[in-house]
Amino acid sequence: MGNEKEYIEIFDRHRQLIEENSAALLNEKRAEAIQKFKASGFPGRKDEEYLRSDAAKLFAADYGMNLGRIKANAAPHDSFTCEVPNLRAHQEFIVNDSYCPPPANISPMPEGVLLGSLNEFAKTHRELILPYYNAQAGSGDSIAQFNTTFTQDGLFLYIPKGTKVEETIQLVTILHTNIEQMSNRRILIILEEGAEANLLICDHAASDKKTLSLQTAEVFLGRSATLNLFEIEETGYSNNRLSQTYIKQQAGSRLNHCNITLTNGFTRNSTKVTLAGEGAEANLTGLAICDKQQHTDNHTLIEHKVGHCTSNELYKYILDEQSCGVFSGKMLIQPDAQHTVSQQTNRNLCLTDCARMYAQPQLEIYADDVKCSHGSTVGQLDNNALFYMQQRGIPLDEARHLLMYAFAGEIIENITIEPIRERLHMLIEKRFRGELNRCKGCTLCKKQL
Repeated sequence: MGNEKEYIEIFDRHRQLIEENSAALLNEKRAEAIQKFKASGFPGRKDEEYLRSDAAKLFAADYGMNLGRIKANAAPHDSFTCEVPNLRAHQEFIVNDSYCPPPANISPMPEGVLLGSLNEFAKTHRELILPYYNAQAGSGDSIAQFNTTFTQDGLFLYIPKGTKVEETIQLVTILHTNIEQMSNRRILIILEEGAEANLLICDHAASDKKTLSLQTAEVFLGRSATLNLFEIEETGYSNNRLSQTYIKQQAGSRLNHCNITLTNGFTRNSTKVTLAGEGAEANLTGLAICDKQQHTDNHTLIEHKVGHCTSNELYKYILDEQSCGVFSGKMLIQPDAQHTVSQQTNRNLCLTDCARMYAQPQLEIYADDVKCSHGSTVGQLDNNALFYMQQRGIPLDEARHLLMYAFAGEIIENITIEPIRERLHMLIEKRFRGELNRCKGCTLCKKQL
């Protein structure tokens, strides 16, 4: 074993401290998780699913871990002003891996909605959370087991039957540290029958120190529930992220999930969707814009367990300089999933000869009455289009930006919430022009650590 032994020793040595600062429900899942982690170790190039993304090397650094729940020197509700213009949003914050309670004057959620610290709700609403926590991630790979072993807090969202949350819930996660640090956070989302919500998760960094963020999210959508889930990563080149999202959908439920990577160091987003009820629909989209030596990997699995369900995937990458993109997507159609309709598309632009793209679209079908397709393309900017635009007075750099912007636009236009769509149009344009830096006007981002 490599660094696994060190982390196992850390857990054994500090287990009492970890459990003293965590709800009993979270602690009950650790014993099984650490045993599974001991058996498998960190995934790396020896594992087929991590062949192009050596996650094991990320754990080599001597990270600090906030096992004693020391509060970060940050007041995000006062200092973080990076709001989405014209968006009615209810903001929640996690600094590193600790939930930050909102001020008393924040607008309340609709009656029956629970939103806040996972650790605290696991204490006060144990019976509600017990059937869901680790129900999906418990069968995940060793990264999920590592997260379950060390996680102590995160976000909990529960929306009761028939409730529609009008305001977008915006979860802002901020990496804020003066040392090399690892963060383990957890997200648990439960939408009962007919519930509806929009959730925007924004990752930011207020530090140039090397960090590793581990995030595991479990989502449960009841009958006819609707969730629009948007994730935007806007950190920095020294920030690494391993994210795992598990989503289970019941009959008639609808999921729209969009994952945007704008700036990062090394990122691997793993998304598993299980369509467990007839008439469920899942739409997954993603966009990664990389340069320098950035690495972005989107790994998806959509499992159709029953019939009459629909899934659509569209992921795009724009890779510049020596960056690397990885897309591995599988659609798994089980024998009982007759009358499935499923489509998967991956399109990629490599702007230099040094940029690398690895694509692996997959279909695994065990039913005979389905409509399924998948495909992937890798190419460069159209030289004829560039020449045509230059002939009409558009400078070369501007022509390149326009073509890249148009390529990315298909992903953004699928976002149904206009303020988020407009915000992303602006952020992507700034990203292409090299202007996407720390947020102006945000005292937290400006603070020198």
